[in-house]
This record gives sequence, C-alpha cells and structure tokens, in this order.
Amino acid sequence: MEKRILGIDPGLAIVGFGAINWQKSANTAQEIKIQMIDFGVIRTHADMEMSQRLCILFDDLNTLMEEIQPDLVAIEKLFFYRMANTIVVAQARGVLMLVLGQRKLPYVEFAPPQIKQALTNYGKADKAEVQEAVMRELDLDEIPRPDDAADALAVALTASFQL
Repeated sequence: MEKRILGIDPGLAIVGFGAINWQKSANTAQEIKIQMIDFGVIRTHADMEMSQRLCILFDDLNTLMEEIQPDLVAIEKLFFYRMANTIVVAQARGVLMLVLGQRKLPYVEFAPPQIKQALTNYGKADKAEVQEAVMRELDLDEIPRPDDAADALAVALTASFQL
C-alpha cells in the first residue's frame, strides 16, 4: 500500500508545505518506508491587499495540489496567541479548506502539541527538537529550510504515523 501525504503549515505571509511518500510492504514483516518528495513555501507580500494575497494562495495551492497529487492532506491546527494574527491566518486557512473541498481531498488536522508528541514523544518539545526529528525520520543530511517547510513535513509525518 502506498500513500502520498502533503503536510501544510498554514499562514498568510508564508504557507509551508512538505510532501512525503508512505509505503507499507506487502510481506509479512510489514516494513514501512517514508520518503520525502518535496518541500517549500508559498509566500505573499504584506504590501498587497488582502484579497490579492488570498487569490495568490488559492492559485498556488491549486498548482501545488496538481503537482503533488496527494492522497491525504495533513494540516496544522491554528494556535491562538494573538487575535489579530489568528484572524488573518484563519482567512488563509479558509482558502486552503476551499481548495481541498473543491478537489474532494481528505484531510486530517493536528494541534502543535500532537505533532510534537508524535515526533519527539514530548508534547512541549521545542522547535529544534521537532526539526531534528524531521531530519532523522526522513534520513536527511540537514534540517529543511525555511522553518515553515520543516513544520509542514512534521505535520505530514504525524499523519503517516497514524496510517
């Protein structure tokens, strides 16, 4: 069995994405292989009107879905720390949900502590510990940059651990 999982770290200025391939062998050992496909970010500029930024996200997310062709999308849930920031991220997240809905793509959501727990066995792990776990799990030579892309890979890995 094989699944392509796309992890998303939502935002307005920067949306991180990370795609992995999850494969379980058919033999009796049930060996699981996880391989990174791609990672990166979608950026919008602060000097643009909100409607234009959301249109860029819509277009770029659709392009990303076409390129990656995910079987499952994993999304980091919103973390409430500053109301003004949370509202704009929620608007960007709404665009993501629209793209997923139009494409009828299944998705799962994880809160930051769930992601930290899945990767480090500690729900209050710091960013560096999570990034090192991403590097280790995907057998990478270095931590993916920028941080938003590494975070998205962490979300994708969290989903893969539940398959």
